[in-house]
Amino acid sequence: MSNTAATNRLRALSQFFSPRLNVAQEGHEQVIFDKKPTNNTMTSSIVTDTGKYKLNHSMIRVKDPKASIKFYEFLGMTVVKKLEFPDNKFDLYFLGFDAPGAASHGKSTFDRQGLVELTHNYGTEHDPEYKVNNGNMELHNGFSYICLSVDSLEAACQRLEDEGYKFQQRLSDATSKKFATVMDPDGYWVRLISQYRGTAQEATSTDVSSYRMNHTMLRVKDAKKSIDYYEKILGLALLKTIEDSDRGCSLFLLGYSSSVNIPTDNNIGGCEGLLGLMWEHGTENRSDFRYHNGNEQPQGFGHLCISVDHLGSACQRFESLGVEWKKRLTEGRMKNVAFLLDPDGYWIEVVQNEAFTGVENF
Repeated sequence: MSNTAATNRLRALSQFFSPRLNVAQEGHEQVIFDKKPTNNTMTSSIVTDTGKYKLNHSMIRVKDPKASIKFYEFLGMTVVKKLEFPDNKFDLYFLGFDAPGAASHGKSTFDRQGLVELTHNYGTEHDPEYKVNNGNMELHNGFSYICLSVDSLEAACQRLEDEGYKFQQRLSDATSKKFATVMDPDGYWVRLISQYRGTAQEATSTDVSSYRMNHTMLRVKDAKKSIDYYEKILGLALLKTIEDSDRGCSLFLLGYSSSVNIPTDNNIGGCEGLLGLMWEHGTENRSDFRYHNGNEQPQGFGHLCISVDHLGSACQRFESLGVEWKKRLTEGRMKNVAFLLDPDGYWIEVVQNEAFTGVENF
């Protein structure tokens, strides 16, 4: 791609991403659309296969990228791509696990699963009044947490404690001793779980290169509607259900089972790029109840992103299924990004998986 073309694409992208704008192989589906070639289709008959989709990243807005990157790098993540928008005064940082043994090691940015995208609006790091909504504020409740799976839960927590990072819930506070929740510099919750079954392992060391970005958890109003949407529209599979009767809620873990490498014992702690849905029983019956999607004020969480095999055909399929759009692929100047709205109004970005085109998106 020429420098001019790349610049035009970045400018087009910036109008939608700027944080100051309020704006399982089993069961997968193949759909063929016949149409004339466009910028997003290579032939007159294009197949889109939901079994080839990936849950690429979750986007959160941050106040100070240096502090945020330092935190996530301390957890073993690497900046695999940075997009700069000086004219629009914001940058995007894509972080993921990229050690030689990582699930997505060496892959192009949008051929990965389990990335975390940090959006930084210039100047917020110097603004004493600026604060993100971490999604767990009582008045603006919605997004919940990012979850990393680790080799030794006890040692991982101790390492973070020694570095001075604050915990929302320590390992010793959890009755099950199966998780802890540390807070990043903006107060976003980062849940830590073990990659192995059982309670915390007694170990004196931990290897961050073995960590996985296991899942992103979202609060949802109506579990049935949300699960139907993510299964039937986006092609994910329900992998695990966890009932929490004490709290009156249920947790559902979904993923693209063809690409998350689920082990034979069904232990998904070592998987990457899953989606968690948290449902508080009874909210589906409250007509006045809704969750904050993170893009209304006060802002914080931005979106989920799936990468697909053929962007144009995938969007045609979504259209045929009657989805609600935030932005169609054909709308505006951006012709390489679309946004869906899930049943709770969370934004879902849809982009081309670069592995199928051999060309970087940006």
